[in-house]
Amino acid sequence: MNIVSIRVLPLLIFLLFNVSNSEDEEVKQSLVRFMDKLAGVTAKTDQSWGWNMTSDPCTHKWKGISCDTQLRSVKKVVLDGLNLTGVLDIGSVCKASSLLVFSLVKNNVAGLISEEMGNCKRLTHLYLRGNRLSGHLPDSLKELSNLKRFDISNNNFSGKVPDLSRISKFITFYAQNNQLSGEIPKLDFSNLMQFNVSNNNFSGPLPDVKGRFSAESWSGNPELGGEFISKESPPSAAAAPLSPRKSIDSSRRLLLIYFGYAVLGLIILLVVAFILISKKKLKEAEADVAKKGVNAYTSSTYDVSKITEHKSEYSASYEESRAAMSPLVVLRSPRAQGLRFEDLLRAPAELLGKGKHGSIYKVMLDNGSTTLAVKRVKDWSVTSQAFRRRMQRLHQTRHPNILRSLAFYSSKQEKLLVYEYQPNGSLSKLLHGSRNGQAFDWGSRINVAATVAEALAYMHEDLSEDGIAHGNLKSANILFNNNMDPCVSEYGLMISHSENPSSNSHSNSFSLDPARIRTSFKADIYGFGVILLELVTGKPVQGDELELIQWVNSVVREEWTVEVFDKGLLLEGESEERLLILLQIALKCINPNPYERPNMDQVAVMINTLKDEEDKSSSYV
Repeated sequence: MNIVSIRVLPLLIFLLFNVSNSEDEEVKQSLVRFMDKLAGVTAKTDQSWGWNMTSDPCTHKWKGISCDTQLRSVKKVVLDGLNLTGVLDIGSVCKASSLLVFSLVKNNVAGLISEEMGNCKRLTHLYLRGNRLSGHLPDSLKELSNLKRFDISNNNFSGKVPDLSRISKFITFYAQNNQLSGEIPKLDFSNLMQFNVSNNNFSGPLPDVKGRFSAESWSGNPELGGEFISKESPPSAAAAPLSPRKSIDSSRRLLLIYFGYAVLGLIILLVVAFILISKKKLKEAEADVAKKGVNAYTSSTYDVSKITEHKSEYSASYEESRAAMSPLVVLRSPRAQGLRFEDLLRAPAELLGKGKHGSIYKVMLDNGSTTLAVKRVKDWSVTSQAFRRRMQRLHQTRHPNILRSLAFYSSKQEKLLVYEYQPNGSLSKLLHGSRNGQAFDWGSRINVAATVAEALAYMHEDLSEDGIAHGNLKSANILFNNNMDPCVSEYGLMISHSENPSSNSHSNSFSLDPARIRTSFKADIYGFGVILLELVTGKPVQGDELELIQWVNSVVREEWTVEVFDKGLLLEGESEERLLILLQIALKCINPNPYERPNMDQVAVMINTLKDEEDKSSSYV
């Protein structure tokens, strides 16, 4: 190496070092400028906020900032409920090119969303609810192809919504209580889980919402019409004088109304009579079934008739006796339409599995043309009223990868849930049993992990105030439908630690302890972590999951981490680096301290980032 090279080399290193630092400095300057406009003096005087040029957003933990610990890049800016009163400078915050989540919920921020919004290319979550933002939405929104959750409700936005049809990943679209106009944006409603555009100035036809949302989602837009909405006729002016002809028409109308009331009253009487007769027939049918020896089913046969056996043994009150004879409650499902309790009593069935929380049966109706799964819950001391409310609340929370119950039955002695039968078995059987020729490579496993994580994150968010976690998350409760899409079954079926039945046995409510609610959801994170260990190692949970966890920890501790991974995946040439990342996520989930475990939304982001990398690498092969 000559003298010139020796002299030039330090200069090149200096220049490269300063270029890389200048990029970091530019981002930091932009973030400080963003906060100066947003919070003004507050951010400058309160040292705990950070947001200044003398500190680092990641290492010094600026207020509301979350970072990628390895890359030291800003991933989240969450400044909810901080009484911020400045102006939004979206262009400055979007200088952080790795930003995934931006949230300013419930502040008092004014201003516009500028076209620089399009620079937030990786953004997945945008929450601006409850501010004073105004003006038109920028066209650059359509460039945010990764956007999943979008909430601009309770602001003063106006004008038309840009064409967002190219954004295919929307899960949430909330724009209610603004002044938006034009047509409702064309979204992929088959994937959308949360949607509300009520109380705006939208006009034109309502898009086909695939029957997923009620009229409350678009109410308060008087100019909307189309085949998917029934517009009410405008009310007539009360002060206008009536002509003689109109007076005659009004009289006829009154007569018709009274006649209609009379017919309605007769119909109600007939319905009441029909119900009473049906109940009587149901009692006679159940008594007849009991006499004919339904209990003669083999051990593998679904035997529900025991709920009517020896009622005298239960010193039940009159109300509980009535509840024991209550009909099957069908939750608006075409698959279970017309299903009756006696149909389940008489149907042949096959025992699929038995656990500490009950048994599951495959029930065949209509000579085998309809197949259902029936869960018989064991040892759940909760009143019928509370059970009914719980099932109805769970029915309201919909996600395509959460298996919802079609119907349920509840009495003092018995609680049953009816599901659509999933023909392709469980994740546990696919991993550890016969695969029936089905491939279950790394790509399939990371897809299952990402799908289940997204579904659980959605349920945790929507049911957070109710404190309803899954309660019994394991690989045997992840089932595959006809398309081999994973579905989480039995969500919310077990009472979690966050819920305590009232000491009064006749109480219809649960008492919710915030601390226990958090612990309950963290227990789901733990269960999901064990599932991730099964996906990475290929080893089953035998009895107690602690055996698998202890084995993994011992191997990792001895620095033989590669020995943890499923040999089949390594033989297929899968990247040890990606396997290691998923293993690290699993270890975070099973942290012995519940409060140090990530929440489900964070887990979903981590796994989706890994899956995106996998998808990119696959596209280059």
